[in-house]
Amino acid sequence: MDSQENEKPPRSSTEGPVNSNNNVDNSSSNYNATHNSNNTSHQNSHHVSRSTTNNNLAQYESIRPASLARRPTNALSRSSTKEEADPELDINLPYRTLSQGANLGEYIHETPTGHIPGPVDPNGDGEEHYKLVTFTEGDPENPKNWSKAYKWYCTMVVAATCFVVAFASSVVTADIEGVDETFGVSEEVGLLTVSLFVVGFGVGPMFFAPLSEIYGRQVIYASTLLFAVIFIVPGAVAQNIGTILVARAIDGIAFSAPMTLVGGTLADLWRAEERGIPMAAFSAAPFIGPAIGPLAGGFLSDASGWRWLYWIQMIMAGVMWLLITFTMPETYAPTILARRAKKLRKETGDQTYVTEQDIDKRPLSDRLRVFLIRPFQLLFTELIVLLMSLYMSVLYGLLYMFFVAYPIIYQQGKGYSAGITGLMFIPLAIGVVLSAVCAPLVNNHYKRLIAKYHGRMPPPELRLVPMMCSCWFIPIGLFIFAWSSYPEISYWGPMMGGFAVGFGFIFLYNSANNYLVDTYQHAAASALAAKTCIRSFWGAGVVLFTNQMYATCGYQWASSLLAFIGLGCCAIPFLFWFYGDKIRQRSKYAYSGDDDDQKNAVEETSSSEENPQLDDEEAQRAHAH
Repeated sequence: MDSQENEKPPRSSTEGPVNSNNNVDNSSSNYNATHNSNNTSHQNSHHVSRSTTNNNLAQYESIRPASLARRPTNALSRSSTKEEADPELDINLPYRTLSQGANLGEYIHETPTGHIPGPVDPNGDGEEHYKLVTFTEGDPENPKNWSKAYKWYCTMVVAATCFVVAFASSVVTADIEGVDETFGVSEEVGLLTVSLFVVGFGVGPMFFAPLSEIYGRQVIYASTLLFAVIFIVPGAVAQNIGTILVARAIDGIAFSAPMTLVGGTLADLWRAEERGIPMAAFSAAPFIGPAIGPLAGGFLSDASGWRWLYWIQMIMAGVMWLLITFTMPETYAPTILARRAKKLRKETGDQTYVTEQDIDKRPLSDRLRVFLIRPFQLLFTELIVLLMSLYMSVLYGLLYMFFVAYPIIYQQGKGYSAGITGLMFIPLAIGVVLSAVCAPLVNNHYKRLIAKYHGRMPPPELRLVPMMCSCWFIPIGLFIFAWSSYPEISYWGPMMGGFAVGFGFIFLYNSANNYLVDTYQHAAASALAAKTCIRSFWGAGVVLFTNQMYATCGYQWASSLLAFIGLGCCAIPFLFWFYGDKIRQRSKYAYSGDDDDQKNAVEETSSSEENPQLDDEEAQRAHAH
């Protein structure tokens, strides 16, 4: 990597963000902060300088006459797909929408003039260059320059939206029996109202992620939330089960858009060094929502019937649609700058004001292949993506199995009402909140670990430390839940088992997401998309056989079976901790580092162990940044 500090390598994959409930807390931000602080003399050697020097202008490919489009590169047909470290990696940039030669510096850096030199304008005299529009220094239209109060307002709005979506996925479980009795259907058919909704979480991001890179975040938020609100109504007034199932499937797809975009919105608003607390607040929302859904839904259905479980969704989602549509502007830098370039062309008559999206967008067919095919290529050819996706699927399935298992344990076993059963989810929610509170401590620990690498790319396996520590909470909590579920034993036993499981969720999800991002760099969005897709389908499926599993195995052994599966999954982070480097070396896509870097890192690690004072000083510097 020493050579990479002097010259940034070309991107080997053009990937972008898929944040669907992934809670990626800017996986490279801690490394970037340290890297940039230790390499200020090289800071201008990255994206911007690639297009501002005459020598580098030659890398732009020929431009078709009478068009703003540069000839694109097909990312799927490249001979080399191996990822290399990018010290300015930001997976929220449109890597998948733009071609490999695109200069993403215009979206990252502020300039005094508001533009940087681009490629040669084919419609000019052969010497006139496009002007790539950037934010100016201290630009008030740059979301990162908004007041901290307004940024926190936007953060709370999108986090609350994420909570409402997660709440909507689980609130109907409070009274599945009411739906079954009203329409005379089996319990499995009634549970399809949950399964079809969760399937939508896996399908929607495949389409909303590329659309958001083209049209921006705000229009996707507003349109999909409105669509979701409208299609909640048929479920509330349905006269047959088919209407409810269709409405829930549509709502699941529509509601997946906010879950996809929220992480990217926070990255738009906050600089890398500021994102810790906002990301922690957001990361808890997808797990608190499902825990609160049965709690509120239980009392509501007891008082007013199952149809009000849909009306409450409509009210909450309607409020969030109003707030996002009328109080939040666009936050996505490429969209803001594209609008500014269009305005400048109109006001000045100078057609050279453009953005990379105007001149370097790959054809739609190429984009669709990258967005729709690449995730499954990674899923079935990359061991890291496959095993991490399976692990996260187990966790996601466990969360939704609880919505069926809790009523079995407490309503059937102990004779509690739906409302009282909902109260049993409180410790699960507390565990999630507590783990979110601890997230900054985990982040600080990571900074200390990477300090010894002196600004070079640390091995991705360092992201597995929280996973190796927290993975044990899942089987421990499940064993407690299993063997304290006898009807004659106090309700506190299963409740506290839920607390342990909830405490482990966020650590595991964040660690897995960060490991995938550090491993796959620009291809990380596709890896995350694969994980999101498979976990959603698994979460949708397990709901349908949970009743039969508990009826066949009994309360204790059904939960113990889940605990043993969770215990087996604990081997996954340790497998990658010991063998991850070798697996990445053999991978077609994964970043595998540089032999010299690894050698130097080992030497520096040994030196740090011999000189602990030096290690402490490096950790303090990393913490400061």
